[in-house]
Amino acid sequence: MFAKAFRVKSNTAIKGSDRRKLRADVTAAFPTLGTDQVSELIPGKEDLNIVKLYAHKGDAVTVYMSGGNPILFELEKNLYPTVYTLWSYPDLLPTFTTWPLVLEKLVGGADLMLPGLVVPPAGLPQVQKGDLCAIALVGNRAPMAIGVATMSTVEMLTSGLKGRGFSVLHTFQDHLWRSGDKSSPPSIVPLVPDPADLNEEKVDPALQGDLRALTLEGEEMENGEVHQAHGEKSPPEASEDTSVRTLSQDSKDSKPLQEQMDELLQQCFLHALKCRVKKADLPLLTSTLLGSHMFSCCPEGQQLDIKKSSYKKHMQQEQIIQVKELSKGVESIVSVDWKHPRKGSTLEGREVRTIIIDYAKKNDLVDANNKNLVKLDPILSDCILEKNEQHTVTKLPWDCLLSRCLEKLQPAYQMTFPGKDPVVKKGKIYPIDITLAQRAYNKKVTVVRNLETYGLDPSSVAAILQQRCQASTTVTPAPGAKDSLQVQIQGNQVHHLSQLLLEEYRLPRKHIQGLENAPKPGKKK
Repeated sequence: MFAKAFRVKSNTAIKGSDRRKLRADVTAAFPTLGTDQVSELIPGKEDLNIVKLYAHKGDAVTVYMSGGNPILFELEKNLYPTVYTLWSYPDLLPTFTTWPLVLEKLVGGADLMLPGLVVPPAGLPQVQKGDLCAIALVGNRAPMAIGVATMSTVEMLTSGLKGRGFSVLHTFQDHLWRSGDKSSPPSIVPLVPDPADLNEEKVDPALQGDLRALTLEGEEMENGEVHQAHGEKSPPEASEDTSVRTLSQDSKDSKPLQEQMDELLQQCFLHALKCRVKKADLPLLTSTLLGSHMFSCCPEGQQLDIKKSSYKKHMQQEQIIQVKELSKGVESIVSVDWKHPRKGSTLEGREVRTIIIDYAKKNDLVDANNKNLVKLDPILSDCILEKNEQHTVTKLPWDCLLSRCLEKLQPAYQMTFPGKDPVVKKGKIYPIDITLAQRAYNKKVTVVRNLETYGLDPSSVAAILQQRCQASTTVTPAPGAKDSLQVQIQGNQVHHLSQLLLEEYRLPRKHIQGLENAPKPGKKK
């Protein structure tokens, strides 16, 4: 809105009555602000000016100036804070995070697209369509822009984080910011728990809260509750997620020394295949793999000892590689199954975080001058950095490091029902979707999809609803979904569905989409 110069119509000192009204409007618009904070933002005696202007597209805007800085602006009777205000009250609005390079686009007038979001370990803030939000950059919680959400958080997640996410109204470095003292944003540490506390049980609820949309995300549902669970470990990525131990007979690990060495060997072996060996390198001498690739993947402070491991047995036991003796007494790797199926159990978010945090602490990677930064050793660099970052990025904030590590996992979720074994499924979990549709003669129908995902039989649900609603129901194939059915009930039956799904089946509300479509009291269905 302020990407280009605006035209000022008037600039006048505020009247006493208008000052009081502005305080009341601020209190109503931002209820999280306390009385003292409102008085601080709208001072009683200091100069406060009202600037009326026209934005470059013709929008009539009222700006409130205090201490030489724009603190609020009003557009179509809606009140918005400026970045100057948000720097003093960074928690005033739900905050989403993007990359520093994106800011230049926002300043130029672009809206924020969902692929540009950085998803923190605790997930995205919960907002509804039309909510006012702040936009910050990775590594600094100071808001750099404000915008209006074009969809709810649930819709963002179900879209796969694609499309336009926020209509940006105002940014740092735009012309509204330039009308103030042009001060730079403060450095506000992101809300990441102290590294020493991250692996404690008290942070678990953050991982088990709202449905996440990380590409690695998954969830586990047990007895009506859904818990966060992350994707299956693939063999090449196991090295990135394996905690490091000192190998000795005196180790607290009760495993035999050979078994410990085998685990370290597997870590280095898989890491070498994942990050160092290319198809063009084949055939590759096993001695070259060991000497040129695997040794360099060994964590600092540890050393591979082939004599203490079952090296040759391990090399082929999982059929990841094929080894042949191309010349007498000399073995070479002739092929690698790059599409080797993923194995192993699922990893919950807290497990992944604990592994990464333990690795960073045990290898002294936490920056001594800034505990919020982690130094990247060769293993972490190979795991999470892009090729163009290998020689330029040496440290990352905790939230960025954890997010990148989690992105190496595949989507999966686990469903557990009473009396049945857990079922792990690949991909992300979609909510039960309830929509209203118009049919012939302007009749409304309620359509329910994705019941099977939560172990519900569409035919059984249809029979129950038919009896309770005293309305006709049909079960038909869901459009665009393979092997999935949808239930259609005559009339607006969202209220009955809400009772059935929430109270009887005890499904978490966050996994049901469309409950807001229930008829209002006194209205006909």
